Amino acid sequence: MGTLSKRAAGAALMNENITLFACPICTAQMQVREQGSLMCTVNHSFDVAKQGYVNMMTHAATSKYSKELFESRKAIIESGLYDLLEEKIADKIAGAKTVLDTGCGEGSHLARIMMQLEGAIGVGIDIAKEGILTAARHYGEQIWCVGDLAKSPYAEASFDAILNILSPANYGEFKRLLTPSGCVVKIVPQSGYLQELRAQLYADSEKETYSNAQTVERFKESFSEVNVERLTYTMPIATELIPALLEMTPMGWHKVEDIEVTLTEITIDLDILVGKI
Repeated sequence: MGTLSKRAAGAALMNENITLFACPICTAQMQVREQGSLMCTVNHSFDVAKQGYVNMMTHAATSKYSKELFESRKAIIESGLYDLLEEKIADKIAGAKTVLDTGCGEGSHLARIMMQLEGAIGVGIDIAKEGILTAARHYGEQIWCVGDLAKSPYAEASFDAILNILSPANYGEFKRLLTPSGCVVKIVPQSGYLQELRAQLYADSEKETYSNAQTVERFKESFSEVNVERLTYTMPIATELIPALLEMTPMGWHKVEDIEVTLTEITIDLDILVGKI
């Protein structure tokens, strides 16, 4: 696919779903211009990049995430480590026609979840341009936006499902964007998440253990109808994927020097929180 057609395909997909968008500067309605840009009725304009994504940031932002981190994350997700989680999420949002993944990174989770949903459109937003760039490069069937949830480029009551997978939340904005019968699915680590890694990197330190109690409590306070389900399983991990796992996890940012990490398996232990307004 040539660069021109990626931009054209991205713009066409946005045009088909233009009612999802609202100007992040003034909240006015938007339209797609022939030149491949999104413009609101007050003429604020955002160009569709040649890779097919749109940057709708209204202010400069720096991200601590690198291209390497996103490539590592993609490799780990495509290895199947999170397949059970993605199946659970797809099951919980079955019937949704519009799905927003907030903090979508390089888009692998959203793309894989959308493959399990029929006739639905997936939209991913992240503040990190490198993540969205990677997403647009690999997954052309979804809409990708560089943007900030604090000034998000979407219209009120646009999404049947909002995903928030291991990333910070903005509950006020989630509620604004949800359709009346929609739901938010937030994924948070449980105490055993990646425990084999933590045991080696942080042995005998407070980081070896983890509690998500505060996060879960805050979620429960934010929604009237809340369901919490724990998902725990252990999977074998190939030796060559260990560097990618280290790179994609927060633990990788403070790698403990001189520790040779040896893993044959890794535990996924997560809480799946589903909230309705």
